[in-house]
Parts: sequence; C-alpha cells; structure tokens
Amino acid sequence: MKIGVSAFAWTSRFEESHLRLLPLLKDMGFDGVEIPMFSPEALPVRAIGDAFKTNGLECTVCCILPQAINPISPDAAIRHESIHHLTACVEACAAMGSKLLAGPIYAPIGYLPEHRPTENEWRWAVEVFQSIEKVLNETGVTVAIEPVNRSETFFLRTARESRILCEAIGNRRIGVNIDTFHANIEEQNIPVAILELGSHLKHIHVSENDRGLLGLGHVPFAEIIDALKTSKYNGYLMIEGFGYDPDEEIAPGKLWADVKVSPERLAEEGLAFLRSLVCKDAL
Repeated sequence: MKIGVSAFAWTSRFEESHLRLLPLLKDMGFDGVEIPMFSPEALPVRAIGDAFKTNGLECTVCCILPQAINPISPDAAIRHESIHHLTACVEACAAMGSKLLAGPIYAPIGYLPEHRPTENEWRWAVEVFQSIEKVLNETGVTVAIEPVNRSETFFLRTARESRILCEAIGNRRIGVNIDTFHANIEEQNIPVAILELGSHLKHIHVSENDRGLLGLGHVPFAEIIDALKTSKYNGYLMIEGFGYDPDEEIAPGKLWADVKVSPERLAEEGLAFLRSLVCKDAL
C-alpha cells in the first residue's frame, strides 16, 4: 500500500502557488498527493504535471461535480452534458499524469430529492459511466466512485450499493473509493464492507470521524488496515483531513478545524500513524 495526502488539507481550490507543497510532502516521505478538482478548466494541469514529475510524486485526483452537472438528472440534456464534463475530467487527469480519478461523481454534493433512488436514476448512472469507457481506455485512467453519507447524497451511501453499481456498469476501470469518514456513518462494519468489495476497491480516503488527526477519534483503523491486507489491496491510503491555516481563505477546515492542527501537522502525524499500522507485521 502507498500513502498519500489530499491537498484538501490546505485548500479546496488548488493553484500554482500550492505547488510549493510538493517538495515538503516528498521530504516527509509521501508517495503521492491528491488534487481537488471542481472544474478541470480551472486547474493549471500542465504546471501540475511538470511539478509532480520534478518532485517524484504520484498524482491522484478527487473530483466534486458542480451543481449544473448531474449524471442522474431527469433532464436528458443535463445527463448528456455530464458525459462531456466527466470526459474533460478524465482528460485533465491524464494531462496531470494521474491514473486515478476518485470522488462522488454520480451527482452534485447536496443533491437530495425527496425520494429513494429510482430505477430510472440507477439506469441513467449506468449509462453515463458506460459512456466514458472510450476515454478511460485511451488514457488508462481508473475511476473510483465514492459513496458519501446521507447528509450529502441520497443515491450511493454504502460499499454494497457501490459494488452493485460497478457490476451493472461492467468496466474494470470503474471501481469504488471508500472514505472512512463517510463509512463511519453509513457502514455497520467498515472492515467487512471493505472485504466484500474485493477487486472493486480502487482507492481509500483515510479520514478520522472529525476529519482531524488520525488515531484520535473512533474510526477502527487497525482493523481496516488488516482487512486491506487480507484483500491484498495495493492502492493508496490517501489522507483526507482538514487542517487549519488562517492564510487559506477557502480551506475546508477554515471554520471548524482544530486551530492547533495545521495542514502540515495533519499530514506528518497521519503518515507516521499509517506507517505504524501498515508496517506492524513486518517487524
């Protein structure tokens, strides 16, 4: 397993100025860094790709859909536009040198119509994701669909639902991203949920129940790592927590993160914590 950290710890809008973080994170010992993507056109993809190569780091991407993009919309025109948007996201990933695009890309965060998922919505999701097969094959990018908690979606909340969706799509390049923050809310047993995903599991967001320092909350990380070892998972453990930096006006943790926990501290202590769990049987 490789260990990375999401730039969400610092900012929700990654800009060229944030490339200064890469040498620091490389020196800490990270294998990769995850870039947040809301609009592929807003990212300096060439500069990002060059900086990752220079620093010897791998790049992954976490994509959040804008409100106007919705693969499960009842409006066929919006679904059609969603295919174009996802295609552009995959192409931006490839331009940055990333081989993995993760995130809740089946609907915008907060899209909560007052009904359970319908057969039509399920069919529309399958159709949209099947429509990006060509660009995935051309770029070699893998998509990892992320279930999130009930406050953020009505459509896909659990590993089991995600596995069923992947089986319906039927593309080996489309799998599941488990985020332990959301799984802590929605799964009855996170390690069991991981084991049941099998080869569909493509990516892990490692986050404490309060998005703070790993190991200080109640997420059962030791058992989760054991389940990942059992399933022979060899992807990323991507730390996705939110630190506090008063100079970052659009940082996710700006309003509620512990003011004593900087993004750098969250990254460094999280790396040490995960290493202690991953390497415990090798001693």
